[in-house]
Amino acid sequence: MSETQPAPVYSIGLTGGIGSGKTLVADIFAALGAAVIDTDQIAHQLSAPHGAAIPLLVAEFGDGFITAEGALDRAKMRALVFAEPAARQRLEAILHPLIRLATEEAAARSSGPYRVFAVPLLVESGTWKSRINRLLVVDCPESLQVERVMRRSGLDAQEVRAIMSAQATRAQRLEVADDVIVNDGDAALLRPQVERLHALYLQRAAGTP
Repeated sequence: MSETQPAPVYSIGLTGGIGSGKTLVADIFAALGAAVIDTDQIAHQLSAPHGAAIPLLVAEFGDGFITAEGALDRAKMRALVFAEPAARQRLEAILHPLIRLATEEAAARSSGPYRVFAVPLLVESGTWKSRINRLLVVDCPESLQVERVMRRSGLDAQEVRAIMSAQATRAQRLEVADDVIVNDGDAALLRPQVERLHALYLQRAAGTP
């Protein structure tokens, strides 16, 4: 007798530009009971000391891109990939398959009425559209993105805008969004928006129109 496949779990793709507040929104969903799988966290784990990606990164880019602690030197790698587009492709060829595998494993271990996949470059990736039921975008003005990232990271405005230029535009994200959370003010304004969507997603996950 063949094994029956488990029913697919209702899944939300959560995305937004750098500095939009994706992590804050993901944390609220998690607090409400959703199963949150954050691919940014997974990428950091893979490139942390003793991470699964480190030996492959050393083989491809050399020891000079690894810190004394054994992690990926993010600042040095960021400078390389913006200076050399081919380097970005080499980096992604290493990280993306590992991230996808770890994401699938995390999803299989997760529990909750529905899953939220927090993916920074979800709109840019064609592979995610078939893996989610709805796309949720966290939105804010681009000037606010720059301000937030400068404040938290110490990067200057030009560096932040260079990162943003490698991402989908605000208009491109909003065009494909099923749902939008606006994060252009106080963080306290996020929770009511998340709670409203949480109720919707619970209904959809239960098969209620």
